[in-house]
Amino acid sequence: MAVAHKNKTVATLLALLLGGVGAHRFYLRGATDRLGLLHVCALPITGILWGAVRPHPFYIVLPLLVSVIAGCIEALIIGLTPDEKWDAQYNAGSGRQSRSNWMLPLLLVLTLMVGAILLIGTIARLFDLLYTGGAYG
Repeated sequence: MAVAHKNKTVATLLALLLGGVGAHRFYLRGATDRLGLLHVCALPITGILWGAVRPHPFYIVLPLLVSVIAGCIEALIIGLTPDEKWDAQYNAGSGRQSRSNWMLPLLLVLTLMVGAILLIGTIARLFDLLYTGGAYG
C-alpha cells in the first residue's frame, strides 16, 4: 500500500500560516496528533479568557501568540530538515523522493522574520506589563 507523499514546502507553509492551530501537524501526522490538538486548544483558551476572566487584552491573546511562535519554530525545523531525512521520516512508503526548490528558502526567511518579530514583541510587551503595569503602552 502506497503512502501519500508529504511535501516539505507545503508543511513549512502550513506551519508558517496556520501553525497557531496546528495545521502542519495534522498534515504530517493525521488528525489524532496530540501536539496538533494542543495547538488547537489555544483557541478555546483564548475564548475563555476573553469571555470569562477579562484580563488585559494582551493576556487574552497570549496563548494564541505562544502557539503561533511555536508554529514558526516548527516551520524552521521542518524547512531545515535535509530531504533524505525528511523522506525517511515522512515518505518511507511513498515511492517518491523530495526535492526542495527555491520556494523553501524564501519561506524560511519569511518565517524567521515573522517569528523573530512575534517573539521579540511578545517578550517586550510581557515584560512591560509585568514590571511596569503597562506604563509604555
